[in-house]
Amino acid sequence: MIVAILALQGAFQEHADVFHQLGVETIELRQKSDLSQPFDALVLPGGESTVQGQLLKQLDMFDLLQEKIRQGLPVLATCAGLILLANELTNDDRRYFQTLPIKVKRNAYGRQLGSFVTETDFRHIGNIEARFIRGPYIEDVDPDVEVLATVDEKIVAVQYHHQLAMAFHPELSDDVRIHQYFLSMIQHTEGL
Repeated sequence: MIVAILALQGAFQEHADVFHQLGVETIELRQKSDLSQPFDALVLPGGESTVQGQLLKQLDMFDLLQEKIRQGLPVLATCAGLILLANELTNDDRRYFQTLPIKVKRNAYGRQLGSFVTETDFRHIGNIEARFIRGPYIEDVDPDVEVLATVDEKIVAVQYHHQLAMAFHPELSDDVRIHQYFLSMIQHTEGL
């Protein structure tokens, strides 16, 4: 199994470290030619969604990745990655992949000083630590989107078919269970 990690900007190395700890090979996607390598899943890391979206288009990677996601490529998206997947942003006119039928509010918890760590119950996993860094939250989901976690009655993690997305940074925690859960999703997708 090979997990591709978008490595244009943001917290991509931290995801790679978790997957390596779990014995999973990763590759970094930095240019269009990297998309010709075989991979079984994709990570869209936290960072600056606007910068990542612009670079995806400038480097001519956007359409190919969007098509792979639409065709069922499993995706783990954190923070900015969640914004890249969302169908709609309630406080921004920009749209990116639009493969996840949710509405997201960008920078919902304020600036860097509004960053915080809390605990929440994550469906299928249990109690986890959730680190928010200028995090978004999900304001609305379509009926077929499964809500996995909430914080203060705000939705912060969802699953929609092969897409697992959250507003926080599990890669910054010592707890690897969310990445393990994602790997089980990949194996389930491969078995279909």
